[in-house]
Amino acid sequence: MKLDSPQCLLDQEEAGEAGDRQLLEPETWRTYAERRIALRKFLTADLSPQLLKRHHAHVELLRKCSYYIEILPKHLALGDQNPRVLPTTFQFIEPQKFQRMKKVGATQAKIQLLLLGELLEQLGHGRSELDALLESPDPQPFLAGWGLVEQRLADLSAVMESFLATMVPGRLHIKHRLVSDINATKIPNLQVTLSAKTPVTFDRKESVAHEDWASLRWSVTLQPAAPEQFELRYKLLDPQTQQERVQYSIIPVAAYAFDVPNLLPNRSYEFTIKRVEGYTLVYEPWLDSLTLQTGPRALEGPAPRRLGKLGPALTTPS
Repeated sequence: MKLDSPQCLLDQEEAGEAGDRQLLEPETWRTYAERRIALRKFLTADLSPQLLKRHHAHVELLRKCSYYIEILPKHLALGDQNPRVLPTTFQFIEPQKFQRMKKVGATQAKIQLLLLGELLEQLGHGRSELDALLESPDPQPFLAGWGLVEQRLADLSAVMESFLATMVPGRLHIKHRLVSDINATKIPNLQVTLSAKTPVTFDRKESVAHEDWASLRWSVTLQPAAPEQFELRYKLLDPQTQQERVQYSIIPVAAYAFDVPNLLPNRSYEFTIKRVEGYTLVYEPWLDSLTLQTGPRALEGPAPRRLGKLGPALTTPS
C-alpha cells in the first residue's frame, strides 16, 4: 500500500483516534465518527481547495472583463437576438434614459464584482475554520456542539449559492421605462440585461520589438478568433525632446495582429489593446498593456523600415 494513498491516511487517522475511542462510549463514538466523516465529505466535495482555486481564477477573469448592456424583447433569451433588430429598437429609446441606464449598469457591475470578492473571502475563511475543527483532537464540537457546526455548514452552503448566482451578470434593475408612452406600442416589451465580454490580451511570446518596429499579437481570452474591431495604442516612455513627445498614436485594427513602424531604436514603448468602444459599453475596468524595448541601431547603416499592416477602415459606432 502506498504511504500517501487515501486508505493509508485513513488507517493512520484511525490509529491516532484509538485513544479517543477508549474514552467514549460505543454509541457516542459512532456518532462522533459519523459526524467527522460528514464534515470531511463537505470539505472535500462542496468546499475543496481545488474548487475555491477555480472560483478565484474565475473572479479574477470577471474583474478584467468588459460589461455591456443587452436590450432584448422579453420573448428572446440572451444570445438569441438578431443584430438587425437592435437598431430598430434603439431608435425608440430616449437617449437621456439610456445614458442613465448605462450608469446603473456600471454601478451594478461594480457592486457584483465587490460582492463576489466578499463572498469568496467568506468561503475561504469558513473552509479554514472547518479544517481546523477537523484536525482538532477535541471531540466536543462533534458531540455537544454539533448544532453549531451544522449551522455553519448551512451558512456556507448559502454563501456558495449566492456566489454562484452572482457570477453570472443578470437583469438590470431599472426603475423607469426606456421607451416613451407614445412609442410603447411600436415595439415589444423589452428586458435589459448586463453581459460580459472576456478581456483582450497580448500574446507575450509572439509580441516582440525590433530595431525600429514592433510586431504585436493578441487574442480574446477563452474565445476563438472572430471578426472584431480593436484599438491599439502606443507611446514612447520617458521622452527627452519635444519631437519624442509626439511618439504616441491610436490605431484602429480589424485583426489580431499589427506591426508598428517608425519607432526609435533602443527605447521603451508601452502598448495597450482594447475593443473599439461600443455604444452599449458601460464598464471596462481593465486594459492589457505591454512594455517592449526596441533594439540598438545597426552599425552597418539604417535598416529598411517595416511598413504597418493596417486593417480596413473602421466606422464610427452609432
